[in-house]
Amino acid sequence: MPRPKVHPANRLRANTACTACRTSKKRCSGYFPCTNCIHKGRGRSCTPFKSVPNAGPRSRLVPASGPTVEAPRTSRGTTVDLRNPSNDIGTPHPEFDTLEAGSHSPEVTHQTHPRMLRNLQGERGMKILYVGKAASLSFLQLLRDTVTQHIGPSQFSHNGGSEDMLEAEAHHDLLNSSEECCTIDEKDRFIQNYHAATSGFFNLSLCDDNSCSLIDPADPKTDREKTRAAIVDLMIAIGAQSLPNDRKTLQVERFYFARGQRRTFANMLEDPSVDLVRVFLLMSFYMLGACRRNTAFMYLGVASRAAVALGFHADFPAPLNPDESDKRNERTRLWMSLCILDLLVSSILGRPSAISPLLPENRQEPSWIGAAPADPGLVASYQLSLILDEIINCLYSEKEASAQQADLLLCKLNAWGEYLPRSLRTSSLEHKDNSTFREHTIRNMHVACSYHFAVILVTRPFLVSVLSVRLARLHKSLSTTEPSEVPEEDQAHSRLAAACIDSAVYMLQTCLEVHKSGLLLRNMCILKAFIFAAALVLGFSMFSHRDVDPEIDDVFRGALTILRMLASQSAQAAHYLEIITKLEAAINKRRQQLAAQARQRRSQYVSRIFSLNDSSATPQTQSEGEEEQARNTTPVLSQSVTSYAWLHTDDGTAAAVSPPMVDGALFDWEGMDLPLWDSFPFLAESTTI
Repeated sequence: MPRPKVHPANRLRANTACTACRTSKKRCSGYFPCTNCIHKGRGRSCTPFKSVPNAGPRSRLVPASGPTVEAPRTSRGTTVDLRNPSNDIGTPHPEFDTLEAGSHSPEVTHQTHPRMLRNLQGERGMKILYVGKAASLSFLQLLRDTVTQHIGPSQFSHNGGSEDMLEAEAHHDLLNSSEECCTIDEKDRFIQNYHAATSGFFNLSLCDDNSCSLIDPADPKTDREKTRAAIVDLMIAIGAQSLPNDRKTLQVERFYFARGQRRTFANMLEDPSVDLVRVFLLMSFYMLGACRRNTAFMYLGVASRAAVALGFHADFPAPLNPDESDKRNERTRLWMSLCILDLLVSSILGRPSAISPLLPENRQEPSWIGAAPADPGLVASYQLSLILDEIINCLYSEKEASAQQADLLLCKLNAWGEYLPRSLRTSSLEHKDNSTFREHTIRNMHVACSYHFAVILVTRPFLVSVLSVRLARLHKSLSTTEPSEVPEEDQAHSRLAAACIDSAVYMLQTCLEVHKSGLLLRNMCILKAFIFAAALVLGFSMFSHRDVDPEIDDVFRGALTILRMLASQSAQAAHYLEIITKLEAAINKRRQQLAAQARQRRSQYVSRIFSLNDSSATPQTQSEGEEEQARNTTPVLSQSVTSYAWLHTDDGTAAAVSPPMVDGALFDWEGMDLPLWDSFPFLAESTTI
């Protein structure tokens, strides 16, 4: 029987409800985390709705697992935990005092949605792949729909592969594992490139005292030797993958990966070990560079399950034996490396993380994390990955994004950045070795780009909301019908949208500086996804504004430059380059339409009579003529700039010549038609005198 109805006077109501319960209009228990959030597995994102100071008692309800350390104070008197800045969500940073209005701003409904994509391996109707709403591919579909709505069909919005997820085919080469492809010195050079490619993401603590014995070409005998040999093979393969592809390097890459993969699957899955976690972590990183993200995602799952079986996620007392302490530090660095890569890949693909459920509710690091020897790049990336996981859980697990939550998450990111070591902020010139300097620079770039990517994920829902309003206002301002009510922007949402654009600009500027210095590797598996996400944000901003910002335009073209370099040996980067190039063509078309509409409104008494480009005898609209011109041009790379010349670079590739800049605006030679110029026929006759 149903329970008797409770009289309204006898109902017990909580004084404060959490954000999630208030959004879904469900009854909240009033303590944090509340019952509803615990049952739904989102306890760590449960925070009070009304005011920020009420979130303070939550940290006292959960006992800390680590030792108590006095936190340093900022210049403004606030305290931040250096080991775990993410615990200070209850205390807003003073620099974000201007964003307190966001606590009362309306929530933003997510316009990006999870998608099911097809694989490109010949089975379009069979292999269905999932990407979440936080993925750049989901944001790409939203951008395509927006472009179609405002300029009509284009190659950017209506291409044949819009529902495909690019995945390269696997290479199954037959090899003789007893014959080495390179010498010990060449192996050492490849391993140095491996350290540069994984700097800021990995620290496997393997090649230290016994690095010489690890690259010995002798055939391993025991299972442990075979395991270590597989790890070294994968390191060599990743190092070769990051170098320019010639016949020798490509042979080394495929040979050592195939041999390391074969040694991995021989007998190592029967018993979990520390080396098993290492080898699957390395195979996952290699697969990301080989444009096989689904395989990399599955390998990360195996590494995560093996780490759980070995108790990497648990907190144990500190050992007294020095040998055990060294092993514990080794496990610590391996666990941090696994967390970084798993949470990064999951956020890029918008998929649930295998590590996320294992993280503590209060984001308190285990005590053995702080006891491990310092690796500033690894520790900073690990702390940032915890905040990144919280961003996904707080903002993208619900139907709406809260401006209050975004403000608090930005406070965490700001506290993390304020106490970033100086060695991660500057380029140290004290390294005399070029390989060490490159590793140091790439490490700092990886950490900086991960931070900017986290800011983009926090603020991108508000960017979509603000730019949609601006597009509506722009459409109404150019409309010839009677003026109607114009939507207004929320002030807090506008600040968050500006932060999204600024973060994308800073990320691409950082990458361009490293690229111009010649320190970028030829295969950057995580960086190309960061650049693609930032370029989409800037492209959306450029499409939504009537005025041209020269800085944003230059940075956007810089993203094309980096992707063009990476596309030489990365199919994924080539796919990103094609998408961003077509987006640039759509932006140019949008700007031409806005200029034509503004000219039409300004010149009501005059119209153009004749144009040499309109050669058809029958009347033809502007859109039909542009579509016909698009069909007659090169469908892939020539869409970035219409009818511009192509220059052949030193490496044999073709690059489009961008139009010149005059007073901060694109100067289109195609716009200089013959009727605007004077002809001087007497000059031709003067040469014969």
